[in-house]
Amino acid sequence: MYDVEKIRQDFPMITNHPELIYFDNGATTYKPKKVIDAVNSFYTDFTSNVERGDYETAIKADKAYDHTREVIGRLINCDSREVAFFSNITSALNQVVYGLSKLFKKGDTVLLTQAEHASNLLPWFRLKEEQGINIAYIPLDKQGRIDLSDFEKCIDETVKAVSVAYVTNVLGSVQPLKEMISICQKHGILSVVDAAQAIGHRKVDVKDLGCDFLCFSSHKMCGPDGAGVMYGRYELIKDMPPLLLGGGMNARFNNDGTIIYKDAPQRFEAGTPNIEGVIGLSAAAEYLMDIGLDSIHEHELKLRAYLLDKMLKLDNIEIYNPDDISGPLTFNVKDVFAQDAAGYLAVNNVCVRSGNHCAKILHNIIGTDQSIRASLYLYNTEAEADRFAELVSKIDLNSAVGIFF
Repeated sequence: MYDVEKIRQDFPMITNHPELIYFDNGATTYKPKKVIDAVNSFYTDFTSNVERGDYETAIKADKAYDHTREVIGRLINCDSREVAFFSNITSALNQVVYGLSKLFKKGDTVLLTQAEHASNLLPWFRLKEEQGINIAYIPLDKQGRIDLSDFEKCIDETVKAVSVAYVTNVLGSVQPLKEMISICQKHGILSVVDAAQAIGHRKVDVKDLGCDFLCFSSHKMCGPDGAGVMYGRYELIKDMPPLLLGGGMNARFNNDGTIIYKDAPQRFEAGTPNIEGVIGLSAAAEYLMDIGLDSIHEHELKLRAYLLDKMLKLDNIEIYNPDDISGPLTFNVKDVFAQDAAGYLAVNNVCVRSGNHCAKILHNIIGTDQSIRASLYLYNTEAEADRFAELVSKIDLNSAVGIFF
């Protein structure tokens, strides 16, 4: 049985700050004691660089670091050789685009959507500028969702890759990825998945999806900041050129300029990595799997439905994704600038995100460039939802603007 009150006791930010309602989980999540202890243990028990030393603490660090690949392999159902570590999903997606760039020629097309985060757009924009590829956008409905029939109409002989978010970061739209990827496979089209808002909220199985690449960040799934993951099918990454060059990723280099790269995935990990972050990521993944991803997902669905029901009864707001069943609840208070409304909530100990959420062309779909995003997670409660809806109901032009004067 899912015991949210017991889970809340695992998070020092909750026990140390019981006055806060934290609804900004789409930006980053709280960390359980298990993760904090794992990071502390690295610093107090076996601090060392990895892949560098032959002494006891160095070997222990190596084992803990490499063990994370196995844990992530269990989390997303892949071979540990297909797991490469980066500083975040942004760097992982940049590696994917750079690594694939030599497969594209002028006139080739990449399919994206206007609901994507900047990290899944700007690297492709650079490829367009530098190599002359075409970028086309898959049509979306008003809540950012892809219809498969519209997607199929986008497919032609020029399309070489599709790169989309599993769950979009503003509207929480869950895209029909498995079906989309099946269509891609029939046409020999590469598939890239941004799983930042899906990982840690639901089961993510790369074998079931059939995707070629899938990337995510640690800090959005109860892990430390500064750690990210790129999954890539081994046959695609074993010869992929690395974005970064330096120590640790090469087997040998010579004074004539030749470089022999290490095998994947180590070839993508130049320099000293965020060792404690990767070790903490392992603890976070194990923590989530111990609770059960299906249980976490069920809790979030119920809680979001509960909050949505409360919010739909308010006449002072506009909700942009009322028909979505998961992900954040995104809205604006009528006649009140998003940041002003968020400021009012902040003064009342409620944490939400306001702005365009790094999705700066989504306004073409939802008709506004600024919104408030309330994103829930495994430790949020109905009592918090009650308090949140009550506070939102009180926001108007006078109450919101007045807090700044």
